Amino acid sequence: MARGRPPHDNDRAMSTDFDDYADRYTELHARSIEASGESPQYFAQYKVQCLLRQDAPLDAPLLDFGSGIGNLTEALAGRFRVVHAYDPSRLSVAVARARLPGVIHHDRLDTVPAGYFQTVIVSGVLHHVPRDRRAEVIEQARDRLAPGGRVFVFEHNPLNPLTRRAVDRCPYDRDASLLFPWEVRRGLEKAGFVQVALRYIVFFPRRLAMLRRWEHRLGWCAAGAQTLTVGRKAG
Repeated sequence: MARGRPPHDNDRAMSTDFDDYADRYTELHARSIEASGESPQYFAQYKVQCLLRQDAPLDAPLLDFGSGIGNLTEALAGRFRVVHAYDPSRLSVAVARARLPGVIHHDRLDTVPAGYFQTVIVSGVLHHVPRDRRAEVIEQARDRLAPGGRVFVFEHNPLNPLTRRAVDRCPYDRDASLLFPWEVRRGLEKAGFVQVALRYIVFFPRRLAMLRRWEHRLGWCAAGAQTLTVGRKAG
């Protein structure tokens, strides 16, 4: 949470010190993933492609929940018509607002419309949330969805040793507690999501880019560096 600004009650579950990294987040992120041979922008576009393969509606409202300085938000705004972004780090949101004026930005959860979005993205958020508050964050994301809308949760896969290495060397991941894939799936199910499905993603570094055309067929393989768990809000 932003230092120097008391957290609003609705934001406490996602309180972090990401204000400390707002001006150098992309640089630190790039260093942590350099073994992949790719940039943060590559991984943002990768996630967008995951959404498109899952037929996320382009014209329906979308929320990037835990959006940081807007690296993923920028890629989403390039494909989706109505994009909102929420993060409890005031300075991160200020950076995102300056670079993405066409996005609707929020640094307080109580300003984010409830029951409104067809798609909510929760990318790299839960491993920064204390274990006893994760259910609360999932419920907050669920409450922003319209009935029948879907949540897309991207998380690091601790079963992959290269992922663990990247997390260990990243300063803003110093508080990270990685979730095993089944923990994410169970969390969505406990929050009442239906049709919950887990896929493994991100398999090949840049030097093996010729193999990436088959990545979408490897969702069953636990060697993926990240996971994508999708659930639909009942109703």
